[in-house]
Amino acid sequence: MTAGQNPPAVTHPCLHRADFAAFETLAADQRLSQKLLDRSSGADRVAVSLIRTPAGQGSPEGLHTHEFEQVFYVLSGEMNIEIDGAVFRAPAGSLVRFEEGVPHRNWNDEDGPDSLHLSVNVPAPAAGQPLAKPVR
Repeated sequence: MTAGQNPPAVTHPCLHRADFAAFETLAADQRLSQKLLDRSSGADRVAVSLIRTPAGQGSPEGLHTHEFEQVFYVLSGEMNIEIDGAVFRAPAGSLVRFEEGVPHRNWNDEDGPDSLHLSVNVPAPAAGQPLAKPVR
C-alpha cells in the first residue's frame, strides 16, 4: 500500500467499533451504555463505554463512588457534574476525572441537549464487582 491509499476494511481483535445505529433507534428518554472494551473483549486493565444520557437524566445510581479511577470525555451535548460537593458544567470537548472513592454524579438539564460521552475506567472492574456504590 502506498501513501494516500486507504487500508482495506478488516476485523482485528484490537479494533472495537461503536454501534451508532443502536443510538439512533432510541426513544428520546432512553439512556444507553454500550461497552466498547472490557475484560470480556480482551482488555484486562481498562474498560471503555460509550454512553448516551437523555435530557433530564443522569447517573442511574445518583451520587456514587467507584473502586477505580474514571474519566469522561464529553463528545456532544453538555452535562452537569458534581464531584465531592463541587458542581460545574462540562460541555463537548471536556475531559473530567473522577478519583477512586470520591463521590460524584452527572446529569443533563431537563431542557438541555442529550449528551454522548466516553467513560474510561482504570483499572477495569473485576468480574462481578459492582460498577458503582451509591452514596447514602
